[in-house]
Amino acid sequence: MIEIVSAQNQHILTIKKLADYLWPKAFASILSAEQIEYMMEMMYSQTSIEKQMVDGHQFAIARKDNEDIGYLSYETNHNHSNKTKIHKLYISPAYQRHGIGKILVDYVAVKALESKNNMLFLNVNKNNKGAIDFYNKHNFVLTKKETIDIGNGFVMDDFVFELVLNQPTIDDETL
Repeated sequence: MIEIVSAQNQHILTIKKLADYLWPKAFASILSAEQIEYMMEMMYSQTSIEKQMVDGHQFAIARKDNEDIGYLSYETNHNHSNKTKIHKLYISPAYQRHGIGKILVDYVAVKALESKNNMLFLNVNKNNKGAIDFYNKHNFVLTKKETIDIGNGFVMDDFVFELVLNQPTIDDETL
């Protein structure tokens, strides 16, 4: 059974440990070693994770049989909107394609709806075929492309995907 643990400050080192293992694997064939090193420090140093939490990013850890196997972060009411942004969603390669990603997306969807948000959105590297396939399979829609300067001569070259939550069906509209 998969357990989703809402992460707090005491979980920062667990998140960092998972990221140190999972994130470079996810991007080894997409980004240079230099960009991976730069982004790991930018996003996953203990100080950076602490700051993200202070800035409103919620983290959660996926566990199976008491083993930490993935993590996510999200932000409800992103930029004072009624949208929830999924900032991070990573699962150990040994547990990918077992429904855990869907469980994590559903977890965020519930948190979004509790915050009266009606949409999830996220950025995906344009070359991350596995993630793109996952989001397409789960009804996310590609809405735009964006290139984000992250400093040190590096950019994030991304697609933005969105998923509308609680979209009324035809039957709901005719009742």
